[in-house]
Amino acid sequence: MIQPQMPETKHWSFRRDVENLGWLTINTPGAPVNTLSREAIMELETLVERFEDLASSHELVGVILLSGKDSGFIAGADVSEFDAMSDFSVLPEALKRTHALFARIEALKIPVVAGIHGFCLGGGLELALACHYRIAVNNDKTRIGFPEVNLGIFPGFGGTGRSIRQAGPVDAMQIMLTGKMLRAGAARGMNLVDKLVRHRDMLAWEARKAVLGKRKSREAALVKKVMGMGPARSYVANKMREQTAKKVRREHYPAPYALIDLFEAHGNDWRAMIRGETERFVPLMGSETATNLRRVFFASESLKKLGAKGAKFARVHVIGAGVMGGDIAAWCALKGMSVTLQDLDVERIQPALDRGKKLFKKRLRKKFEVDAAELRLEADPTGKGISRADVIIEAVVEKLEVKQSIFGGLEDKLKPGAILATNTSSIELERIAEHLKQPERLIGLHFFNPVAQLPLVEVIRSTFNTDAEIGKGAAFALAIGKSPVVVKSAPGFLVNRVLMPYMLGAVQRVEAGESKELLDAAAVAFGMPMGPIELMDTVGLDVGKSVATELGHAIPVESKFATLVKDGKLGRKSGEGFYKWVDGKAQKGETPDHADLAGLGRELVKPLVDMTEVVVGEGVVPNADLADIGVILGTGFAPFRGGPLRARQNGKA
Repeated sequence: MIQPQMPETKHWSFRRDVENLGWLTINTPGAPVNTLSREAIMELETLVERFEDLASSHELVGVILLSGKDSGFIAGADVSEFDAMSDFSVLPEALKRTHALFARIEALKIPVVAGIHGFCLGGGLELALACHYRIAVNNDKTRIGFPEVNLGIFPGFGGTGRSIRQAGPVDAMQIMLTGKMLRAGAARGMNLVDKLVRHRDMLAWEARKAVLGKRKSREAALVKKVMGMGPARSYVANKMREQTAKKVRREHYPAPYALIDLFEAHGNDWRAMIRGETERFVPLMGSETATNLRRVFFASESLKKLGAKGAKFARVHVIGAGVMGGDIAAWCALKGMSVTLQDLDVERIQPALDRGKKLFKKRLRKKFEVDAAELRLEADPTGKGISRADVIIEAVVEKLEVKQSIFGGLEDKLKPGAILATNTSSIELERIAEHLKQPERLIGLHFFNPVAQLPLVEVIRSTFNTDAEIGKGAAFALAIGKSPVVVKSAPGFLVNRVLMPYMLGAVQRVEAGESKELLDAAAVAFGMPMGPIELMDTVGLDVGKSVATELGHAIPVESKFATLVKDGKLGRKSGEGFYKWVDGKAQKGETPDHADLAGLGRELVKPLVDMTEVVVGEGVVPNADLADIGVILGTGFAPFRGGPLRARQNGKA
């Protein structure tokens, strides 16, 4: 069969089969995932023009869009181009051009069907929504959504209007406002996907049937659309603002509010919604928030390259079933590893197993998945799992002599190549390893509380370690879905070193009579996820006191802080610290008025920023970018500010 003459393209390939079906495949060259770069979009323009010609001459009965990547469909627009695209002289025209292209795809007289596997995000989902019908693989790897809000923007290729057309205003706005990624079944339930298949190799056959059957996706039912009509739309928009305000402030994260404003203006007409995108999108792209969030994104992505290639981990042994050790063990089991958890007896291990079960029920969808995770987490009071483990993590009390005694008894039991790690939060590795026969084997894997929420793992490098050990440690962190930042062994490492002056400074102000509620509210107004006093309670006052002492900060015996620790009031885990805690929530009193809450917040975080500069100067982390991303991931430091050092550079801290 003679193939039609098609334009040369780098990102797309096209062929026509004997049934005059067109098979269009995207395969971004030299990249692990497909993205919609400006070049890819311009190439697609030339292809669509040929589709229009071939359709009008009846040489093409339909187009099937697939991905040539194992990783998925399309991960979104090319974020590396965003800085250049934020130029007001470039962006509006680029958006209008893409809008016009997607409208042409939608207007084709022949069916266009998208076959989705893996990631279908952002601009990739917007392209899929411009197709007439969507088929997705129904497995755990498929993820569909609009993560743009995490980059300080909202969908700008027509996705706002088309998602509302398909899913209705409430569901569509929810996924855009939260950046939530949907599984295939949930996307089908929202009408973003029309059909599910079990395997990727079924996509082509089902897409063929869809084209030949001239299938077309149906719009959302009227009962869903009605929430975007008339007075109901303003009511819904105000409710969305209320819910958004509980999570972020407009001055910190303007994108969700701009999206809600767009919806309130045009949510009853999906085409008008698309036309209105550009006006509100353009200022967001060049905003300080979006610029900082892109920096955070690239820094986070760079961490994925730290792991040693080919490293595999199946078994983990954790020593210490307290809050940290138990939660590290449960997290590893959740991520598919077989875990043995050791402590003095089963009674001390049982609370950790119970917490693990709660985690599994919360994170896993099906009972058999929860049951399997429970089976992977095993009480091991005698340490029989040590010799079989690929990774051994010590997470006992923060006392040098205790840690030394544990590692002294482990060394001869390890299998070759196993990672030997400590979860120490402040003690230098050289001191812990000083009596080991092979001190180079001991690395630090410092997790943060709560383990299930904070993504950072500090991979701590001592003067003994080689690149091989550190690479394996980073690979393990990545294998369990965490972000590794390599830091030099020094008291407090990175995060605790910078946190302690911040938290102790706030504690001293409370000791002097200032309102803890006011201080916490000020930190949140600055952009922190929680205030320093609530954070101290969450970390645990005993842990805070231990780290403070290790770092040379004096805690007066007569202070309220020391008294609370002495009385066993250790914060969230004991039910009372500086605050009383009920069902995991701090019980706070009234917050006094303050003329400049955010200004007080800047004053509170100044010791943290100052210490971050010191840590970079001492070489604990090699540069400001890694310091910023480590502090963001480990403390929740306002991502929209780009990290403590970027905030200072911008005059915001």
